Amino acid sequence: MNPGTAIVPCPVVLLSVAGEDKPNIITLSWVANVCSKPPTIVAGIRPERYSYKLVKEAGEFSLNIPASNQIDGTEFAGTKSGRDHNKFTEGGFTPEPAIKIKAPLIKECPINIECKTTQIIPLGAHHLFVAEVVAVHIDESTLDEKGKFDASKTSLFTYLPLNGQYWALGKEIP
Repeated sequence: MNPGTAIVPCPVVLLSVAGEDKPNIITLSWVANVCSKPPTIVAGIRPERYSYKLVKEAGEFSLNIPASNQIDGTEFAGTKSGRDHNKFTEGGFTPEPAIKIKAPLIKECPINIECKTTQIIPLGAHHLFVAEVVAVHIDESTLDEKGKFDASKTSLFTYLPLNGQYWALGKEIP
């Protein structure tokens, strides 16, 4: 097999950014947690994407983790350009104000993560946005009686780059 993106599964996130005229969303799978103190994530974005310029200029963004009932909007946001489409309106998403950044959160997503870019690293086809997490929001309906996230209360999904498929996450392995 030729070299490629073989780490599976990959998270599926909706990155939202304030934008010049309207907020925008881009679907990404090249994201990861990379540090716990300070909490830091990375997101890979191709420079030719419309969102790249918006994220670079804003210096901040939100990562929104969708549930499987949002697959249609997630695919729309990943296959259409924000130059030509309002991905919030057309994708069935509602922008919601964040508390520490200007980029909107996506109300329908069970998890929203507010991020501030600390550096951008050119890697080749993608540039890596390194960002500090400044706030996390978790839908209360997904919490257990102790206030911890309970994945069984929402239907998260993942992406498999080896075959271009989305898969629902299953149950906890005891």
